[in-house]
Amino acid sequence: MSETLGMNVTRTNEPLPEGVKLPIYMDNHATTPLDPRVLEAMMPYLTGIFGNAASRNHSFGWDAESGVEKAREQIAKLIGASAKEIIFTSGATESNNLAIKGIAEMYRERGNHIITQVTEHKAVLDTCKKLEKNGYRVTYLPVQADGLIDLEDLKRAMDKETILVSIMYANNEIGVVQPIKEIGELCHANNVLFHTDAVQAVGKIPVNVIADNIDVLSLSGHKLYGPKGVGALYVRRRNPRVQITEQINGGGHERGMRSGTLNVPGIVGLGAACELCMNEMATEAAREIELRDYMRAKFEKALDYVHVNGNMDHHLPGNLNMSFVYVEGESLLMGINDIAVSSGSACTSATLEPSYVLKALGLGDDVAHSSIRFGLGRFNTRAEVDYVSDKLIDVVQKLRELSPLYEMVKEGIDLTKIEWAAH
Repeated sequence: MSETLGMNVTRTNEPLPEGVKLPIYMDNHATTPLDPRVLEAMMPYLTGIFGNAASRNHSFGWDAESGVEKAREQIAKLIGASAKEIIFTSGATESNNLAIKGIAEMYRERGNHIITQVTEHKAVLDTCKKLEKNGYRVTYLPVQADGLIDLEDLKRAMDKETILVSIMYANNEIGVVQPIKEIGELCHANNVLFHTDAVQAVGKIPVNVIADNIDVLSLSGHKLYGPKGVGALYVRRRNPRVQITEQINGGGHERGMRSGTLNVPGIVGLGAACELCMNEMATEAAREIELRDYMRAKFEKALDYVHVNGNMDHHLPGNLNMSFVYVEGESLLMGINDIAVSSGSACTSATLEPSYVLKALGLGDDVAHSSIRFGLGRFNTRAEVDYVSDKLIDVVQKLRELSPLYEMVKEGIDLTKIEWAAH
């Protein structure tokens, strides 16, 4: 994953524009702040209503269970499912693991082939790699330069042994929304189950499991202004009925698919967050698209050699992933350290590797390193967008003044033709 930066805030003596308070948070794909209305819904379950939802013999348990069942309804309504199809988990990583491993195990006799794509979240990729070690075959589909898979590739990859396709709804780095309905149609035509990691999509854009032909769907609380540590898995009950082998044993909770005492306050918060998203999604999406396009236009007007990563016609409202070429990414981030964004680099222990998602689009290391992911959300304002874009433009211009490569390109020199002397 790309690293979130912007923790060491440098204070300047310049007065801030009205409505701007530092540091500014623009990393809403990593996590979202808890909506105060969600906290309000959770509070009673953190104090007086503390029962175990599985305690069936007294009112403490019944009250807790009632909160859980209401949340099940709220989540189901947001994605067009029925309440009985919602299984609670600790978050999307567990939901993805349960879906992929649980289906692989349950349908092992039918086949051992799984299809995914190279730009999935690590929670899907690492789960698939684990299954490969256990004798499963996994096909990792490439993506096109705009981040979308080619449906013909998917069709060709399917064979008689294929039991599951897992393709994410929307990408966490470049915001590209895959053709989910068509993928689901293809799966159903070939008697293959379809799972989608919909963490970035649910609550931001309309998702309907029936219309989209989805059999299993992962979602998470902290990506839609709910609490961390809680998620859900939608598991289709008919046409086809999906069966999943539990991965956590002990007590047979959640229709035998996921044992463990339920996180009642978290679940109540997830339900409340889903209801808010449902009621406000259309107006909020329009607002975020307007802010995102305004920000992009400011960058493109002020700077040359910038480009957007990912297909902008099939895109999340609040996502903008841009490359500011001929600027060293680390220097750029140091220059905007009062703004929380994500870079096109993943910081590992010893090296600074370019993002595997950006590499999959065919971007060179230098371009990937100069990329920034802006994640606009519910609480970002136009004043913040102005501050962030003006600051970034200023930093890019200053860094390019120091860049010999930028100077050479401006003089019309083709950098690909240069033979660099070895040290």
